[in-house]
Amino acid sequence: MSDVVVVGTGPVSFEELVSVARGGAPVVLGDDAVDAIGRARAVVEDLAAAATPSYGISTGFGALATRHIPTEMRAQLQRSLVRSHAAGSGPEVEREVVRALMLLRLSTLATGHTGIRVETAQLLAGLLAHGITPVVREYGSLGCSGDLAPLSHCALALMGEGEVRDAAGTLVPAAEALAAAGLTPVELAAKEGLALINGTDGMLGMLVMAIADLRMLLRTADVAAAMSVEGQLGTDRVFAPELQAIRPHPGQALSAANLIALLADSGVVASHRGPDCNRVQDAYSLRCSPQVHGAARDTVEYAATVAGRELASAVDNPVVLPAEGRVESNGNFHGAPVAYVLDFLAIVAADVASISERRTDRFLDKARSHGLPPFLADDPGVDSGHMIAQYTQAAIVSELKRLAVPASVDSIPSSAMQEDHVSMGWSAARKLRRAVDGLTRVIAIEVLTAARALDLRAPLEPSPATGAVVALLRSSGIEGPGPDRHLSPEIEAAVALVASGAVLASSEGVVGPLG
Repeated sequence: MSDVVVVGTGPVSFEELVSVARGGAPVVLGDDAVDAIGRARAVVEDLAAAATPSYGISTGFGALATRHIPTEMRAQLQRSLVRSHAAGSGPEVEREVVRALMLLRLSTLATGHTGIRVETAQLLAGLLAHGITPVVREYGSLGCSGDLAPLSHCALALMGEGEVRDAAGTLVPAAEALAAAGLTPVELAAKEGLALINGTDGMLGMLVMAIADLRMLLRTADVAAAMSVEGQLGTDRVFAPELQAIRPHPGQALSAANLIALLADSGVVASHRGPDCNRVQDAYSLRCSPQVHGAARDTVEYAATVAGRELASAVDNPVVLPAEGRVESNGNFHGAPVAYVLDFLAIVAADVASISERRTDRFLDKARSHGLPPFLADDPGVDSGHMIAQYTQAAIVSELKRLAVPASVDSIPSSAMQEDHVSMGWSAARKLRRAVDGLTRVIAIEVLTAARALDLRAPLEPSPATGAVVALLRSSGIEGPGPDRHLSPEIEAAVALVASGAVLASSEGVVGPLG
């Protein structure tokens, strides 16, 4: 288990989020957060006792905000809010996503702008620390007024209601899981229902994890591209730094530098570097890899800038301004900033996968592969080689193109037209997760195919960096060229090696960290 993450009044870092969501790191509230929460709570309690109605404290919600709720019904108001909004449907959302959104909600509570009570925030931290994960359903969020339904399912668990997964992954009633962990459910007080459910936490958590994945995958795509350039007898001269400098996009320069490093000391490249080589220039999918991979990098880093701003935000409505002693309605819960970059990254995933598939396809066509057997088959005609592996890539790339259609332009009104423009950021995040998985699979098939081609170039030796990837595959049970065999297990093994970062690590073990 990872080290304890202390949630204070400052933003959670990317690394802390991944550690809690994926590594199961426990969470505690910092002393500064406890103090800030207490100051904001005092403001809420003063307003709750006042005769003047205050939205979210002594009124209904959304289109029902005009009704003043008497004091004796406010606990029921909070219970009703959470129960009615926990209206998700469909399959369960992944554990890491739920833990991420719980952490980010806790981070907003810790800023002292929501009016939550300390004991309620402590209980949320307790669920994370004990590995208790509320059951959140796929559908229900419009990405405006926050990820209402997903967060409501988490708030329901704090009340001791609904279903959760315990630390072992067993589905149990929330009350039972809380009791087993020594935790006591809370009865929500004024403003707490809204404070627990009104944020962009689900879409933001998925964005941060996608950025982490894409940063690794884009470096792995450079490894795959280097293997393809090498295996197809391409040139490394087009990646020279002086050529990148005259079009100074930072991501492009990093990708080209990676390719130069990965292809260093390649016997395959050296074999056709002399004056008798009649290759004038390579196909776009080889020659323009840094331009595509680099643009993808720059887009990911822009998305990281947006995510960083969102991590530093206190997203709730209404918000408590303790210094002024007041609570104000606002529109900060709107998910547009996050939704746009989630859609942007789906475009990135689709296009990087597209160029990867094109590089792979060139290996399989004897008219374009420069001496390799058709489909890299052992006995073409009897054997099909990697013919259908490219079909699998093509099917995934086609799906990625559909996933690249933006969700954020598809607003649909809700709440009797009170909430008449929404971001659909949750939907954008859900399809991005599928896109990242698809990109992982496409890159893995390129690596698998390029490794087979490099073996077929023997006795020419690949570069030390690409040779390390080939060796990793072979030591992982993925055999080299030979008669046809059941290919799906080899593809899945390659996918696991890419997803885990092992392919990247094998090449970085030779050349050092890639940019």
